[in-house]
Amino acid sequence: MAIFLSKKKSKASKKLETKQHHFSDTVLFKILYRIPAAILLLILILLWSSSTTIISGKFVHVCVSSRKLNNLYCLSAGTQPNFEILMPALNNSSISPNISASVKEVVNTVRPDSDPLVSNRVQNNDSDGEVAFAVKVVEEQLQVQRSWISNKNYVASCDGRGIYVYDLPSKFNKDLVGQCADMIPWTNFCKHFNNEAMGEPIAKLGKGWYHTHQYALELIFHTRALKHPCRVYNENEAKLFYVPFYGGLDILRWHFKNVSNDVKDTLALELVKWLENKKSWLQNSGKDHVFVLGKISWDFRRRSDASWGTRLLELDQMQNSMKLLIERQPWHINDIGIPHPTYLHPHSDDDIITWQMNIIRSNRKILVSFAGAARPDAPENIRSILINQCNSDETKCRFLNCSSGGCDQPESVIELFMESEFCLQPPGDSPTRKSVFNSLVSGCIPVLFDPFTAYYQYPWHLPEDHSKYSVFIGQEEVRQMKVNVAESLMKVSERRRQDMRRYIVYELLPGLVYGDSNSQLEKFQDAFSITMNNLLERVNRIE
Repeated sequence: MAIFLSKKKSKASKKLETKQHHFSDTVLFKILYRIPAAILLLILILLWSSSTTIISGKFVHVCVSSRKLNNLYCLSAGTQPNFEILMPALNNSSISPNISASVKEVVNTVRPDSDPLVSNRVQNNDSDGEVAFAVKVVEEQLQVQRSWISNKNYVASCDGRGIYVYDLPSKFNKDLVGQCADMIPWTNFCKHFNNEAMGEPIAKLGKGWYHTHQYALELIFHTRALKHPCRVYNENEAKLFYVPFYGGLDILRWHFKNVSNDVKDTLALELVKWLENKKSWLQNSGKDHVFVLGKISWDFRRRSDASWGTRLLELDQMQNSMKLLIERQPWHINDIGIPHPTYLHPHSDDDIITWQMNIIRSNRKILVSFAGAARPDAPENIRSILINQCNSDETKCRFLNCSSGGCDQPESVIELFMESEFCLQPPGDSPTRKSVFNSLVSGCIPVLFDPFTAYYQYPWHLPEDHSKYSVFIGQEEVRQMKVNVAESLMKVSERRRQDMRRYIVYELLPGLVYGDSNSQLEKFQDAFSITMNNLLERVNRIE
């Protein structure tokens, strides 16, 4: 809860407030007078022990402890944007030794008075130890999620691996797609749903390239699931149950309309009610069910004092099931991050091999590039600093300004990344970025500034040793002008760059892209196959 404390009041408001206080005090006294002192004391003790009040700057925050949330909800939501706590240094494997081996990451917090698209960073007024504990929980959960990774590279047999795809009422998916023209006021979303949600082809980039929207994951995944070789049509033969609810589209249609929170939550509540009538849902309390949600976790975790998003993932009935998202909530074990959809959707192994050869042979004449836009309304964001650094030395750095439409054409972004050794990937409206995956698919080494951008997100698709594919620079070093990013990156040896690029291209790239719905991959596993195999591994371990 966030309460703005005004410093000035008019005389009239003071008189009115005095009368209100007198009335409320009288009523309160009458109520309290009837409560036995012992009971009142117990209530006060309970309230004190179950909540933490933080008074900082302009806002008052009350964070209610909960066993279900492991007392970490306060750490992930509820303070003003400039409240900062230093987080203990990450493992050295996360940070390039050529840049900063002992950087301390600054973790900011969610804005209580604005859209919670801002960030999923940590806040607590107690001590650095509290933040370190939260990070420890995150890392332990990632280890558990990595333990679900299947050692089976290919589906040799579907025995005991049946996947059941619910045929939901159309209001939960198809009807939402039908609202594409009215989903966002300034654009017609329908074009993004062409070609099975891959979007329009990009002829300039060649076969398998499409203008894919970052929120198209729900539709892409659903189409692939319907054609999975282990799909079954009898619930009794299923091991895994896929619920094709387009929750991201449900949110998008309300983002810019003046409707109540009850309206925003209607479809989510109806979905839960529909599932609770299914024997397949009840038999394992939803533990063997999976949802694919094409937006960030915070959009489905609306706080009581906020207006953005829905409460889908805060519903009690949704806690046991697995949720696949482009950005996970770091303190929820059943939130699993999977790659943002990129522009590349290969059909065959040859498509992947051809692209691998193209980017390995690419002439990288630019040291570092940044495709993005400043955040003038978010002064704590480091983007403006990076843009200024980049523009100050155009011989080393190339800036593509997305605020002026420079990124509207995907080929412009991909071509820039193919010419760059390093690609800057600072947080935007939230820590993760689709651009991270576009840079990896282009063979450009991502430079990260927040561990929540990738390191704490994608345990099935990115390795635990982050130094294999990325460079890390702490945000606070950038804010304090202690580091010039381009000059630091120049210190990374040519041999090191080549090793990282080969790892990205040959080890990571195939598993970061979603093949088309009729893809015939034999040598490689794409992002969809990796995800489904690991989901099946997970449900096999359900007790």
